[in-house]
Amino acid sequence: MKRSDRIAEPWGERTPYGPGERWPVRVDSFFAEGVGPEDVDRWVPTASLLHSNGDAMDIAVRDGRIVGVRGRGSDRVNHGRLGPKDLYGWQAGASGDRLTTPLIRVEGELAPTDWDTAMDRVVRRTRRLLDEHGPSALGFYTTGQLFLEEYYTLAVIAHAGLGTPHLDGNTRLCTATAAEALKETFGCDGQPGSYTDIDHADVIALFGHNMAETQSVLWTRVLDRLAGPQPPQIVCVDPRPTRVAEVATVHLAPLPGTNVALMNGLLHEIIAQDWIDRTYLYAHTVGFDELRARVADCTPEATERICDVPAADIRRAARVLGRARRLLSTVLQGFYQSHQATAAAVQVNNLHLLRGMLGRPGCGVLQMNGQPTAQNTRECGANGDLPGFRNWANDTQVAELARIWNVEPDRIPHHGPPTHAMQMFRYAEQGSLRLLWISGTNPAVSLPELARVRAILGGEGLFTVVQDIFLTETARLADVVLPAATWGEKTGTFTNADRTVHLSGKAVEPPGDARPDLDIFLDYAARLGLRDRDGGPLVHWHDPESAFRAWQECSRGRPCDYTGMSYALLREHGGIQWPCDARNPSGTERLYADGRFFSSPQECESYGKDMVTGAPLEPVEYQALNPFGKAVIKAAGYLPPHETTGDSHPLWLITGRTLYHFHTRTKTARAPQLQSAAPDMWAELSAADARRHGVEEGDRVEITTARGSVTAAARITGIRPGVVFLPFHYGYWDTPAGDRPDGRPRAANELTLTDWDPASKQPLFKTAAARVRRLAPAKAPAPAPTTTASAPLAAGVPATAGGPTALAGAQLTVTAGGEPR
Repeated sequence: MKRSDRIAEPWGERTPYGPGERWPVRVDSFFAEGVGPEDVDRWVPTASLLHSNGDAMDIAVRDGRIVGVRGRGSDRVNHGRLGPKDLYGWQAGASGDRLTTPLIRVEGELAPTDWDTAMDRVVRRTRRLLDEHGPSALGFYTTGQLFLEEYYTLAVIAHAGLGTPHLDGNTRLCTATAAEALKETFGCDGQPGSYTDIDHADVIALFGHNMAETQSVLWTRVLDRLAGPQPPQIVCVDPRPTRVAEVATVHLAPLPGTNVALMNGLLHEIIAQDWIDRTYLYAHTVGFDELRARVADCTPEATERICDVPAADIRRAARVLGRARRLLSTVLQGFYQSHQATAAAVQVNNLHLLRGMLGRPGCGVLQMNGQPTAQNTRECGANGDLPGFRNWANDTQVAELARIWNVEPDRIPHHGPPTHAMQMFRYAEQGSLRLLWISGTNPAVSLPELARVRAILGGEGLFTVVQDIFLTETARLADVVLPAATWGEKTGTFTNADRTVHLSGKAVEPPGDARPDLDIFLDYAARLGLRDRDGGPLVHWHDPESAFRAWQECSRGRPCDYTGMSYALLREHGGIQWPCDARNPSGTERLYADGRFFSSPQECESYGKDMVTGAPLEPVEYQALNPFGKAVIKAAGYLPPHETTGDSHPLWLITGRTLYHFHTRTKTARAPQLQSAAPDMWAELSAADARRHGVEEGDRVEITTARGSVTAAARITGIRPGVVFLPFHYGYWDTPAGDRPDGRPRAANELTLTDWDPASKQPLFKTAAARVRRLAPAKAPAPAPTTTASAPLAAGVPATAGGPTALAGAQLTVTAGGEPR
């Protein structure tokens, strides 16, 4: 047994291994002060809630409370490892400021009440709006942190019960482009690759994916490959000096908003050098000729002029990608939240189609997720799409769903594309959407252009329901607040970024009168009296396991088939990858191994979109393009961003994440080790831009865009010139001003613009024009971590460390080599 400070050493000790070998086991754990494994009454299986990796773990329970966690060495995802947010984040659930009773607004103030009063107010408003304005007056905005059973129940209520098309998740902010890119290329959502591809790849390419901070355990797996024999080469595309960039064979740092130009330059070189698999292309794809023509003029020199990346580096990266024997690519927010998001992500898919690298060990694409259950929002239809990856424009598939739900097909809204979150808020702003139910998310900090969002949420014409575990900035604006149970206080399943399903068990009771989200939705459906066409209850399940069985029937025969799973099997086996059915009873490690895709006109989830306008393709267009269900190579030309830099705003503003926090910090800031690692806002500048503006490490600076200003301490890093970075986590709930900005606003999204990708409808957080002004000299270095991409260039900045609190309950057991236990 060893101990290590997992704030100071986020990725822990190395356990090297070589290509084709099993990743060795290393079991990480952390307990409350004075508690050890021998003191635990029982262990309850679960998986990580504060990122998308799906790290399997067990919750330690003593005297009816959570006292620690340990990694599960037998699980396929993490082989026992846990990241900092896994190890320490569980402490937030026991915070003294948890919501424990419903609240309703009385004479302008939120006041405690009972569940009957709160739910009666919501149900009466729902019925009145249905009678007076119809289903389009109702909207639901959910999260990426609930369980599958809860999303599916919400989707049935919204789609078949109320008939509203206004249902989306905050996954619109993080993984909508992942889903759209997969649909555009493969006709359907679902990750082709598997985490085990890291064990086999000789090249790993990360496109806008700071894996070291967003999925720290997965990065640990990469680090262990790099420490072993025959390590993979790494290609990193990121404007910041991330830990990924530090170890990269080639690091490309393009100007924000130029990802499509960069990808076209890489594809040009790969085609020009004939590093392509023509047999695979002609057997399994359509659209190659269009791509070849589109990138014909995208030489490395032409690309350099747009992206400000040296042509020699582009050639070098293309050589690494083009000569790879086993190529794994991952994509995340650096592409998804930037200009031409879907078009850029699709070009990564194109890279793998050109090289014929899908469906084999080490050959895969992972269009990554940002949240623990983002995949479930998409599978279950809680992102507005139809459950089971069904096509809203395919009448046969809609009729199949109507049969499962026992409703008439015209009761399911499918006359046009689902309403995305940004449009829902626009409808609320205009007054046509009059009730908005927000569950498990905090748009008053996470959406762009926050002054506008606050005005919408606080407007008199919108009745807002917030279902959460804390009184967030959004909850403070609500008309009704419903206290929810959280991870460890309820049971359900959730699916990670590589399709691995875990069961999360109830370890302790929720505080006060807080209720599981599923129970809240079931109560709402019952009070409304929602019925199927035979007069029976529309929502006929009553607990998580019966809800899971209902979902299984909805998934039957679809790409995300869960029919081979059960709660008992998940308890016994741990993580299982879908599809899991009679043909694949142990799950499916990789999709498309046989070169067959879910892309035929009859079975595809989507007919695709125009990536410039976002207009959906008609069924007849798709039939002509892809009659035999091949993978679709879709070309895209570079277009300049809508907002550009200039004399008054010379810098590109990009926002992002840090390793130690999750979303708006409602949980991680309540874990002392995580909060002390990154306690406050900062702004990253390059040395050149800092000199130009007279800024030194720790100086107080003002960052301004056309939408407002925020202040922060400056951190001088190796970020590329011309870019300023702000972490988006920092809102106002823990400041003296409470839920509203005071004279020194710090939320990054005060500055971001209301704009979104035309195909995925994902908001753009990385292409705003900004300027920086020095306000005051430094009193201390910036409060940014030194262990991550925010590492300072200046000497003498104290190193980030967790100290005694990070060590007190930490334990590490390493098993050299072999298989997971």
